[in-house]
Amino acid sequence: MLVGKRLRSSASANNEPYRQKRLYCFFATGKLYYLEFNIRLFFFLLFRKADVICAVDLDTIIPVYLVSALKGTKRVYDAHELFTEMKEVVSRPGVYRFWKWIEQKMLPKFKSGYTVSQSIVREFEKRYGVQYTLVRNCPCLLDIPVTEQQERFILYQGAVNEARGMEWLIPAMQTVKAPLHIYGSGNYLAQTKELISRHHLGDKVFLHPPLPPAQLARVTVSAYIGINLVENTGLNQYFSLANKFFDYIQCGIPQVTMRYPEYEQVNNDYEVAVLVDNLDETTISEAINRLLTDNDLYDRLRENCLRARQVYNWQEEEKKLLSFYHNLFT
Repeated sequence: MLVGKRLRSSASANNEPYRQKRLYCFFATGKLYYLEFNIRLFFFLLFRKADVICAVDLDTIIPVYLVSALKGTKRVYDAHELFTEMKEVVSRPGVYRFWKWIEQKMLPKFKSGYTVSQSIVREFEKRYGVQYTLVRNCPCLLDIPVTEQQERFILYQGAVNEARGMEWLIPAMQTVKAPLHIYGSGNYLAQTKELISRHHLGDKVFLHPPLPPAQLARVTVSAYIGINLVENTGLNQYFSLANKFFDYIQCGIPQVTMRYPEYEQVNNDYEVAVLVDNLDETTISEAINRLLTDNDLYDRLRENCLRARQVYNWQEEEKKLLSFYHNLFT
């Protein structure tokens, strides 16, 4: 059973081959939201039979720990992020101290878990002596025909949040000879709109609402270049291995991304991207324009994406997840 939250703005849940439960929350943001959701989650779990309870990130870890300890249930930690090292956390001292205290208290109590990059696996082992499994957030291997693009456009997909490089990407588009399409929303969307207006890029940078994964994949496969920029503020960003990085690979499009450890390792194996050393707008525009003009480089990266997607896909990663839970009960 997948348990989450339901807000007034929540879309209807999709039909899936597993049970889903959404806990209604009156508060939508801030400290009262976290308090309310954790209380509701605690009582929901307390009166629910389960063989194992899995906490997703630190903001669900306390009720999962309390209920699993009270009922003697197995518990697992699913770390989508190095939560205490996100920019939204490390840039706010009071918030950082709170979540760091939670992490220090809780992580040693969760001996079993998995996370999304090898760098975070090593960091958890260094900090707390836990040995987590690596399960990357790769998309399913899709039967998507990769054809010649009708229009050369650049694609950014995913959350339009802080630390995703919008402050540099938008100005860089002034000297890029192709349009940018952004699909997503997030806490930096208003600032992104302001940047587009300030740099007079309304006819070159286009904002689109989020799309369901299947529809987004059809957009992605028609793009020419993917963008995955990550600000180096906090180890979470530096150790990141973003979903969109693998989405671009799966759809056979070369990308511009960061020279951070995880991206560099994949690129050393398959060369699917042009790596940039910093978020300077000139650096970004030069990298994009290089892919737009160097056809030999582009074709090589494109072919490498088609090879790499046979390795970096959910059909391969799910084997690790199934093995993890099999071993948990044997």
